[in-house]
Amino acid sequence: MSQRSERRGIHVDQSELLCKKGCGYYGNAAWQGLCSKCWREEYQKARQRQIQEDWALAEKLQREEEAAYVSSHSSSQTQPPQSQSQPSLATFSKFEEKKTNEKTRKVTTVKKFFSPSSRTAPKKVPPPLKKESEKQEKEKLQGRRESHGETLLRDLKGIFTQPWEMGSPTEALVSRLRESHEGKTPSPSITRQSSIETDRVSRDFMEFLKTLQKPGREIHKQSRVFIESMGNKKDLSAEELSECVQDFYQGMSDRLLNHFKGSSEKVDRVMDQVEKYIMTRLYKSVFCPETSDDEKKDLTTQRRIRALHWVTIQMLCVPVDEEIPEVSDSVVKAITDIIEMDSKRVPRDKLACITSCSKHIFNAIRVTKNEPASADDFLPTLIYIVLKANPPRLQSNIQYITRFCNPSRLMTGEDGYYFTNLCCAVAFIEKLDAHSLNLSPEDFERYMSGQASPRRQDDPAAWLQSGSRFNPALSQIHNNLSALSSLEKRQQQVMEGAQSLQSELVEWQDSVAREVQEILERFPLEIKSRASAIDAENVENDRLPPPLQPQVFAG
Repeated sequence: MSQRSERRGIHVDQSELLCKKGCGYYGNAAWQGLCSKCWREEYQKARQRQIQEDWALAEKLQREEEAAYVSSHSSSQTQPPQSQSQPSLATFSKFEEKKTNEKTRKVTTVKKFFSPSSRTAPKKVPPPLKKESEKQEKEKLQGRRESHGETLLRDLKGIFTQPWEMGSPTEALVSRLRESHEGKTPSPSITRQSSIETDRVSRDFMEFLKTLQKPGREIHKQSRVFIESMGNKKDLSAEELSECVQDFYQGMSDRLLNHFKGSSEKVDRVMDQVEKYIMTRLYKSVFCPETSDDEKKDLTTQRRIRALHWVTIQMLCVPVDEEIPEVSDSVVKAITDIIEMDSKRVPRDKLACITSCSKHIFNAIRVTKNEPASADDFLPTLIYIVLKANPPRLQSNIQYITRFCNPSRLMTGEDGYYFTNLCCAVAFIEKLDAHSLNLSPEDFERYMSGQASPRRQDDPAAWLQSGSRFNPALSQIHNNLSALSSLEKRQQQVMEGAQSLQSELVEWQDSVAREVQEILERFPLEIKSRASAIDAENVENDRLPPPLQPQVFAG
């Protein structure tokens, strides 16, 4: 079977990573293949449709309940039916007016972000007056049991109140005291025990904002207000919490873009610090919230990966040779990075772990193939790394990044590309079947049930290698045996080389001795007498003038 046919079940076209609406940004499986921008637009439309349907149902139930109540008490009441329904209709009109005011205030709050008027909180109806009006309404109803329509209307009141739109400090304090009186858990901003990391992030955030001067003070103020407001929104779903955070990001980013006059680099730098500060403070309350099923998905994915422990590199057609030391180191580093993702708090830091893991994967492929890695090689290798690492709380981390990361990071750049590939890898693992691994359905079921292994059962080395996938002791034994075998071969080579060198030295010594003896025989040593001085027999030297007389120097 050719390599191309083997990759048929794993290959993912790069166009499939983009948004399905064709905007050019990277999509996400958690957003039904859409990018964060298109998903928010679709989510807002669906939410508005749901709100309109809920309002229509509430009005219908309200009218039916009022008509039933009026008809059942018409004989005992002296006032006309219209006068009985007037308090409820008046209450409904006041609620409509409040809804309009909330929508208007949502727009004006963003416009007043850096203006001095933003320091003055909008005026609201004090809670005591609200309680008094509710008490009067209950007295007018004369103990009548609350209808289903009124319950639905009251629940709809919280829909239009954005979490980061806070009132005055007095109102916030009254709200917290009311929650404490009713037995609810107080805000995390009050009971939170400051950790070392949180304090460090807060100090770094303050130091960074000092460089911005006046805008920095407004950013810090709005960030603290938002964190305080999120502490009172524990009952919201994970999607609603994400919507609150993304609304805050959007409003902050738009205002900063106007302030810095279109400098996107400065805006991104500020937004990175804002995200780090906010998500570090909110991590415990928004990561894997109780209102979501993230924990259930984590357990399902973890069991799935454990059941696929038998999948080999050859089945996934991974172009990586772990026998090469540099490749083995890159694989270990990639596994470490993907596991370390769970220890980070900030979505940007989790993305950095994914990016680092992906770069180690590309390096392992490049070293193995001696050429640059391609996207077709990257995805199956990433799947292999995820199967080998089995990262803790993988689904929770993916959902956390999807919900609370700055959307610009997920839509473009290498972080968005690597994160999209990780989501594709997880989706592939969840849907892995016999066809994807080029196995028969019978073999796939036997491997999944543990009745058989893809390796030969009569080969002890293969059995140890297969067992090393899930047993660290067997893995260590297998590695030690391989190392000992390699050392034995190297020792034999060294011994053979030493013996050869010793014989060569002896032969060289004998040959040198023979050559010296031959030379001595051919050229025997002759000792000649010492030659006399040149002027020894010249007796006429004393008759020469002094400048010409030879001078004798004592040796």
